Amino acid sequence: MSPEPRTVQRVYLVLMLFNTLAASFIWGINTLFLLDAGLSATAAFTANALFTAGMVLFEVPTGVVADTWGRRASYLLGSVTLAASTVLYWLAWQTEAPFWAWAVTSVLLGLGFTFFSGATEAWLVDALKFTGFKGNLESVFAKGQIVAGVAMLSGSVLGGLVAQWTNLGVPYLLRGLALLVTFVVAFLYMRDWGFVPKPGKHPVREMGQVVRGSMRYGLGNPPVRWMMLAAPFTFGVGIYAFYAMQPYLLELYGDEQAYSIAGLAAAIIAGAQIAGGMVAPQVRRVFRNRTSALLTGLVIEIGLLTLLGLTTAFWVAVGLLVLWGLTAAATLPIRQAYMNGLIPSEQRATVLSFDNLLGSSGGVVIQPALGKAADVWSYSTSYLVGAAFQLLAVPFTILAKREHASSDPVVTEPAQQGA
Repeated sequence: MSPEPRTVQRVYLVLMLFNTLAASFIWGINTLFLLDAGLSATAAFTANALFTAGMVLFEVPTGVVADTWGRRASYLLGSVTLAASTVLYWLAWQTEAPFWAWAVTSVLLGLGFTFFSGATEAWLVDALKFTGFKGNLESVFAKGQIVAGVAMLSGSVLGGLVAQWTNLGVPYLLRGLALLVTFVVAFLYMRDWGFVPKPGKHPVREMGQVVRGSMRYGLGNPPVRWMMLAAPFTFGVGIYAFYAMQPYLLELYGDEQAYSIAGLAAAIIAGAQIAGGMVAPQVRRVFRNRTSALLTGLVIEIGLLTLLGLTTAFWVAVGLLVLWGLTAAATLPIRQAYMNGLIPSEQRATVLSFDNLLGSSGGVVIQPALGKAADVWSYSTSYLVGAAFQLLAVPFTILAKREHASSDPVVTEPAQQGA
């Protein structure tokens, strides 16, 4: 029996809630956790870069898993893999393991996240189409972003407080337990509506066909290609800016042991994500084209990162961080709607995973480079260098705008079905 659009949305929002809550327990203190293990800033961000390298390595294979075995199977595999690798991360900290152990575990963490990256979004879009949903995708993605922001706010603040009251390792154990709960929720409520898994008798041949189709509708499709090529600069700088904000705010605050302040950095981004999700449907109405909104948001982000690198005041930095997070959050659902409007269902998960792969590849290169800048000069200087890196995304966004893609114009759509 076909589910109602509201049923699909509710399952999606519940999955976003539990997944983000589980992941966010450590987001506010991860960099401090690595520094506490004896790693330098360069080594810490190299470990983070290896996490994104794992995402680069496994994005397309796990996207193919989602497009052949099913999106539900991919999601369940992600929950188990991420829970196990999180516990290994905690053991590396507990035993003061050598850097190679951090490297291997970071790659496994990247593997865990790739099972989610393309599969969840592809599952939502196909399931909504299956139900005959007539609303606009931005509204649904924005609701997911709001729920994820609430979960991130709760998890990151709780993680910072737990680390303050106990030690930096306990939030990682909480994350592992919460991921097991996520597995149970997905197992009970997630179904591959609108998508028929295709394991087939020749899985390698089937996967090859999916990959070829994904290249055709990904890099072979100019408007999608330009957005993908902008992703390394926006994602690479964004992930560094988020994680570097923990030690940077502590530096500006003047107390390197105030872990709750580090949790505040993640909480600020979470709050901005909630607000950004709320305003995203309104932002899209201000512009005639989605690429215009994305280009404007990109330029604002570059300016805010520059100001973050120039300020020496804690509360000014907090305010700039709020605006930066709000801008990024308000434009993300618009980008998701733009991309999904150009990708066929059969290749959706793999193309979206390939998009994430390119974004992660930027993190592999940019994070260590900016971490080195922080070691040699300062965190503030690294933000200025990051703004220069992100500036390189502007030409690709302009090229995407010039393609006049079918999903670019902002069209007034029927009211959304389901609350």
